[in-house]
Amino acid sequence: MVRIAIVLSCIVVTAFLVYLDRAGYRDNDKPSLSTLLDAFYYATVTLSTTGYGDITPVSESARLVNIVVITPLRFLFLIVLVGTTIEALTERSRQQFRFSRWRRHVRKHTVVVGYGMKGRSAVSALKDQGISAESIVVVDINGGAVKAATADGCVGVVGDARREEVLRQTAITGARQVIVATDSDDTSVLVTLTARRLNPDATIAAAAKEQQNIGVLRQGGADVVIPTAESAGRLLGLSITAPRAGELIEDLLEPVAGLQISEREVRPEDIGLSPARLSAQGEIVLTVIRGGVSHRFDSGGVKVFQPGDRIVVIRATEVATRSAEATAD
Repeated sequence: MVRIAIVLSCIVVTAFLVYLDRAGYRDNDKPSLSTLLDAFYYATVTLSTTGYGDITPVSESARLVNIVVITPLRFLFLIVLVGTTIEALTERSRQQFRFSRWRRHVRKHTVVVGYGMKGRSAVSALKDQGISAESIVVVDINGGAVKAATADGCVGVVGDARREEVLRQTAITGARQVIVATDSDDTSVLVTLTARRLNPDATIAAAAKEQQNIGVLRQGGADVVIPTAESAGRLLGLSITAPRAGELIEDLLEPVAGLQISEREVRPEDIGLSPARLSAQGEIVLTVIRGGVSHRFDSGGVKVFQPGDRIVVIRATEVATRSAEATAD
């Protein structure tokens, strides 16, 4: 804005000085300048060094003003114009260099396709689980959404994620997980197919608006499919028929306080303990993952924890824990 103001000021000042001494200028079509438009025309072609030569200063006063005032204004105008152009090119080159360097070094990152309500919530959930924003790449066809993602600390890519070259810009071949959170099931299917082909080992989670598209997304390569509309409807129905159960699920979905579901590796001190023993530490074990197979709490397949096990637990969020400790104090 400052540079625009400087440029406009140069034009206005030049036009004003020329108009005041309009009798000292000669136009090819008329003996002198007669309108303010002529003065602005002369100011723009002179400051931009276009110089058609159709309007020229003929009086000594007009030539003196051109030497003393208008020439320095021309230099200022060009400095601002050229400086802005160079800065824009330099910033673009710097961003391309940083992005290229990031692509060479990034590994096991997360790609989020779509930064609407679902995408933003997914990124917030990832951050709550301790994943740094720098390791999250957001792809959206909307430049404003990508700008918002970069403001949140993520890496942004503007483009249509259905195109292979756009996904390759995210270094998807080295990604650990992909979240497909577009607003269209058709787009989600195509993105999932392309992502799975480029990275057969990544964990892909996709959102589906319609129940009938869940199977298509799974066949396309999605490991997890979340039916967003139906899940919201089920939660609404549950909140009416079983209000306390609805409150509990809402509590689990609330990222700030209350309870949260998380997955972690068993700690050395957990080895040899039964899943029920963790309840004394504030964690309720829902599933034990051993050798890539999930054993739910009701299966009875896991008696004690072993090295390499992963567990899915319900526990209090850090915010809720700190609040409870502060209340106790």
